[in-house]
Amino acid sequence: MCEHWSDYKEHCRKPYPEMAYRAMGSYARSFCSSTLNVMLFGVSVVYLLLSSHIINDFVSSILGRTIGFCYTLLIVALLLWPITLLKSPQDFWWAIVVAMLTTLFSVILILVGMSLDYDACQSVAYTPPFQFGNLILSLGTFMFGFGGHAVFPTIQHDMKNPGHFTYSAILAFCIVTAMYAPISMLGYVTYGDSLEESIINSIQTEWIRRGANLFIAMHCILTLTIVINPLNQEVEHLFDIPHHFGWHRIILRSTVMLAVVLTAESVPKFGPILNVIGGTTVALTSAILPSLYNLYLNALTVDSTSKKYKRPSFAEVLERTPKLRLIINIAVIVLAIICGIATTRTAIAEMASTRFTMPCYLTYFGNSMSHLTAESPTHCCGHYRNISTIGNASMFCMS
Repeated sequence: MCEHWSDYKEHCRKPYPEMAYRAMGSYARSFCSSTLNVMLFGVSVVYLLLSSHIINDFVSSILGRTIGFCYTLLIVALLLWPITLLKSPQDFWWAIVVAMLTTLFSVILILVGMSLDYDACQSVAYTPPFQFGNLILSLGTFMFGFGGHAVFPTIQHDMKNPGHFTYSAILAFCIVTAMYAPISMLGYVTYGDSLEESIINSIQTEWIRRGANLFIAMHCILTLTIVINPLNQEVEHLFDIPHHFGWHRIILRSTVMLAVVLTAESVPKFGPILNVIGGTTVALTSAILPSLYNLYLNALTVDSTSKKYKRPSFAEVLERTPKLRLIINIAVIVLAIICGIATTRTAIAEMASTRFTMPCYLTYFGNSMSHLTAESPTHCCGHYRNISTIGNASMFCMS
């Protein structure tokens, strides 16, 4: 795009929607922008839930008592609120560096903890029978991991040498795979079906569990401040809010944060939301839309009269695109649509099933907070979670 249109050589605030505009028109730009905003909102909810869950577990393990996850969520949101008022990531660039380091430290601690549990737990690990529904749900979680794809155009545009983006992306994915693949494989082999949403709670060495939880909580909190900022700026642009700090920004960003908190309090389990976001907006921004834009942008032609690039029709895209590229892009689009629909349908059904968790604001008026609280939870080894490496299982294990 920088080669074809000089407007983008200096600065572009929203390169992904602009890519949609150049490829398919103004309606495509509006749809792309809306999809990105919904995804950022959902990701913000997931990170707020995840950080609140972890902090609640961490505080419970230290104090021996809990104030409850729902109250922890409100406290975390209140503490984060002032940071969300900062203008842009350039005001808190340090958060990106610290978030990366906390992830690395947490991965190291988790690997050490699993290694210490391996001898006692691997022999009693139970592998549950294959269930197709669980496979579909896992696709949502898998696709959620590619949510960062939406910011790739921004990163590439800001690079000193944008042409080197492919190499940096490959290196980044290799590093992420090197960190997360050992955790996934060793965790499954070591703990089997005793694993829950967080592998950290299966680690039985207390100081390692606490340290890993602390680092992951820091990562989630810092990532939340980064993710919610583009959403705030988009809403400010929509309502023509001044760029300087003032009451307009305070009211609008507080409203956005309140909406995130209300959604999190309505669905206290982050798993279903994660799967819905992964199956819908992330599938769109990471697979479907990039493939469409690639096909349309590569089929552009220069109008002989105006000397400007002319958008192709659907038939012209099919005619001008090399067959191999066309087949690959269509395969990606079809596969993403099928997986996205299946994942979203399964996740919504799960939210309405027996796994449904009562919204937090309903528990405030009753005495049903117990199902959302945690008291230093440790999911011990074995199918019945009754094998402990640190002593009497009845004292340490959470069934």
